[in-house]
Amino acid sequence: MKIPISALIGLIMTGSFFLIAIFAPLIAPYGMAEVVGGVWEPRSAEFVLGTDNIGRDLLTRMIYGGRTTILIATLATVLSFTLGSFLGFTAAVIGGWVDQVMSRLVDLLMSIPTLIFALVVLSVMPVTLPVLILVMGMLDSTRVFRLSRAVAVDINVMDFVEAAKLRGEGRMWVIFREILPNALSPLVAELGLRFIFAVLFLSTLSFLGLGVQPPATDWGGMVKENKEGIVFGINAALYPAAAISVLAISVNLVADWVLNRTSDLKGGRGG
Repeated sequence: MKIPISALIGLIMTGSFFLIAIFAPLIAPYGMAEVVGGVWEPRSAEFVLGTDNIGRDLLTRMIYGGRTTILIATLATVLSFTLGSFLGFTAAVIGGWVDQVMSRLVDLLMSIPTLIFALVVLSVMPVTLPVLILVMGMLDSTRVFRLSRAVAVDINVMDFVEAAKLRGEGRMWVIFREILPNALSPLVAELGLRFIFAVLFLSTLSFLGLGVQPPATDWGGMVKENKEGIVFGINAALYPAAAISVLAISVNLVADWVLNRTSDLKGGRGG
């Protein structure tokens, strides 16, 4: 199997981000919240990226921040796809008033700006990692619902699905054995986009103060902590911003390649 250069670069960079996140405690030179130097010290042999606004090692904060960012974004994306795709497929297969009720509820949720909705919810709830994952996953599942339902509606009227229904197969069989395999291509493409959206959404919440709470950190929180340094030519806030951009590009390169492969190799099922 020949992998395009762009996809190979994306795989290497995405894999590197995830490996660093997994082995963060072994890689980081200092403790996550440990003050080891002066405020905004420049890069040196001791501090590869310098220090932050209160003297913590920036490289250490970047490693732990990446771990938190990737963990929350991954779990929120898994939750949104599990919930959104299952409900979308179910609405398409059952149809009728069930489809109408579920679709109108989703329309109602989507009519409220996602960021405002999240800020309102998080302002009255304790901001913990499980709460962040639940809020982000639930809000993003509405987008996945719309996509999965639209795809499933088209697949549900195809001959091989009708044949399965005539054989007496139940709804769960139709959803998981007939519709899901033929809906993977657009869902895979959307998976990469939703993951990056989760990273950006979490970073926005943290920048506004309702995301990951100190002394823990994520990349958005690091930008907030060090943004005043930009006025003085300090680059501490630019490193996490650059990491978010590189992660977004690398994941999209992988998602595009997977989409092309599934489109080329997967044909419609014949029964």
